[in-house]
Amino acid sequence: MSDLETIRVYDRRATDYAAMTDGYNAADPELEAFLAALPQDAHVLDLGCGPGTSAAAMARAGIQVTATDASAEMVAMAARHPGVDARLATFDEIAELAEYDGVWANFSLLHAPRQAFPEHLVAIRRALKPGGLFHIALKLGTGEARDAIGRFYSYYSGDELETLMQDAGFAILQRSFGSGPGLDGTVSDWIAVRARA
Repeated sequence: MSDLETIRVYDRRATDYAAMTDGYNAADPELEAFLAALPQDAHVLDLGCGPGTSAAAMARAGIQVTATDASAEMVAMAARHPGVDARLATFDEIAELAEYDGVWANFSLLHAPRQAFPEHLVAIRRALKPGGLFHIALKLGTGEARDAIGRFYSYYSGDELETLMQDAGFAILQRSFGSGPGLDGTVSDWIAVRARA
């Protein structure tokens, strides 16, 4: 994410966002399934980590977790969790090669422009070890827009997302759908996809 207005919203609303997401992440079946599929002593990139709730759960499970976010406030919150290596970084800065056993991108890459999205998927694929696990969750829809509080979003259909992932070299393992409220108060439909590099 490099959209400055979106970053400013997250910097201003970091505490509100943490309060809203803590309950969801406490018993997240997607995260539990992701963790269960990782090898022992895994190293995971939490891409767009927010306040670090998922990264903290990974650390508690014995995972080595590198957590990145473009919001300095979110990184500061994530860094307070024991065992979480939190760093300020944008999606454009994924440069590792075969570094991670897993990449967790939970409602983060939806802030990337559609034009840049395929490049980000390829960079994630390169950053994963062969057979590495990738989780992505996005809001369903079409086009690009800003929400009521100014955050930039790109929307995808389920089929479009899976095609883009396959084009980047991922093998789809699992998909799930749901809906829930966001920081702006609106309820949105979403898709989560788990894949192998």
